Amino acid sequence: METALVIGASGGIGSAVCAALEARGVAVTGLSRSADGLDVTDEGSVARVLGGLAGPFDLVFVATGALELDGRGPEKSLKHLEAEAMVAQFRLNCVGPSMVLKHSVRLLPRDGRAVFAALSARVGSIGDNGFGGWYSYRTAKAALNQMIHTGAIELGRTHKGAICVALHPGTVETALTADYAKGHPTVPAEEAAANLLSVINGLVPEDTGQFFDWQGERVPW
Repeated sequence: METALVIGASGGIGSAVCAALEARGVAVTGLSRSADGLDVTDEGSVARVLGGLAGPFDLVFVATGALELDGRGPEKSLKHLEAEAMVAQFRLNCVGPSMVLKHSVRLLPRDGRAVFAALSARVGSIGDNGFGGWYSYRTAKAALNQMIHTGAIELGRTHKGAICVALHPGTVETALTADYAKGHPTVPAEEAAANLLSVINGLVPEDTGQFFDWQGERVPW
């Protein structure tokens, strides 16, 4: 891996991934809303910012996402569902990475190995859902997983060495999880980044379109 594009580079995981890649000698282009005006929920913004890049990138890593938006945390019951909150979750956690995937296809090399990886979450797994709740976040991440799986099929037709995956980083010590990690083991962002990059380095073309956790184990859809 020689070049990488990290979307959401100012966040906890994104900044840690940038630092880990740079420490390995990878040429990293990091983009964020705060530093570069990249709003992944606005396709015009994605097209403009990514359109200014030449590539190619051996890795495109999407580290955007949020569990709580506009002061609204994950719902514990159906009675707490709000349409606007659901749409906001979907825009950030599914539409955002989807637009990045759409506009970064041209930035991936057509020949040789390349990886597109987006942060998902185990709670987006339908098969692994035994607790309920967190409706909007779960639904948005489940939709992202379907986008990654479907996008990988199309990408494989033009980029034979491309690998497109969703990744679960575990519960990471970031502002996103601070109020919801009680009772769950957490890891520092630096450790999470190292774990995720280890998984990415071990991926082969047959893994494209799949959902992996930080240990490299497949997560059920």
